[in-house]
Order: sequence, then structure tokens, then C-alpha cells
Amino acid sequence: MPLVPLFFDDPRAARLMTAQQRELRTLYGGTDERTEPFDPAVLAGEGSVLLGVDEGGELLACGALKHLDPESAEVKRMYTVLAARGRGLGRQILAGLIERGRALGYTRLVLETGDRQAEALHLYESAGFRRIPNYGYYVGMEESLCYGLELGEAAESGRDG
Repeated sequence: MPLVPLFFDDPRAARLMTAQQRELRTLYGGTDERTEPFDPAVLAGEGSVLLGVDEGGELLACGALKHLDPESAEVKRMYTVLAARGRGLGRQILAGLIERGRALGYTRLVLETGDRQAEALHLYESAGFRRIPNYGYYVGMEESLCYGLELGEAAESGRDG
């Protein structure tokens, strides 16, 4: 299924982001403390991207890049609806975000996930993301695991070959 660009205020994306947060609260014991306050409008700015997988008008998965600085962006709000899991949609979204990140000139992507999210950990690690020290909002949060992916070298070798 093709990836589709979404606007930050797409109500379908908002429903998926809300479902993601609800699932995380359940997984981590109902607390909002570990969830970074997030305004979807940050995805409207230059250098930010919101992608989805649409099947017959229904949004099955989404993910975003939030511009941090000229060299880096943060992967945000990766989510696949329960009924569509196991179809590789998360991998498709992540690959699309990496591709868009390179096209936007980023040399590094970072992200945060939780220590109880085995599927997410496997997805990010298999895509080449490596553990980094917790950054920003996540400093000092024991359940948070931060990852980074250097795009510069990979993008350079991809251009040469």
C-alpha cells in the first residue's frame, strides 16, 4: 500500500495518535507522566512530515518527523491500528520517514520508545537505529529508551552506488 502525506490536523491521524497514547497509558500503568506533551501543530512546520498508510479511506498506520534543528528530526507518533499489525506497515512508515528525512537534508534521526514495547524496539533496531543517551524531555526517565540513526554516511554511500 502506498504511503500518503497527511496534514497535521487530519482527524484520522488524530484518532490514531489518541489511540497510541491510550495504549501507552495502559501499557505503562495509566500515567501521563512518561508521555511528552505533544501538539500536532509542530508537524505543520517546515522540515516536518506526517505520513500514513490508507486503505479504502481508513488510516491504518501513521508516523511523523518533527523538525529539531537543521541537521536532525525526531520520529514521532508511530502507530499501527491493532487489526492491521503484522502486515509490515510500521516498517513501511519508518522507511518512508527515513527517506523523507534524507530528502530534507537531515543527517540524523532520533526517537524515544519505551522499554515495554518489544515490537517497536525490534523495528527500530532492525532499521539501524542505535541506543543513545536519553535527550530532552526523556532525560532521567528509566522506562524511556532513546535511539539515533545517522543518515549522513548512509545517504552518501547511497548516492555513490
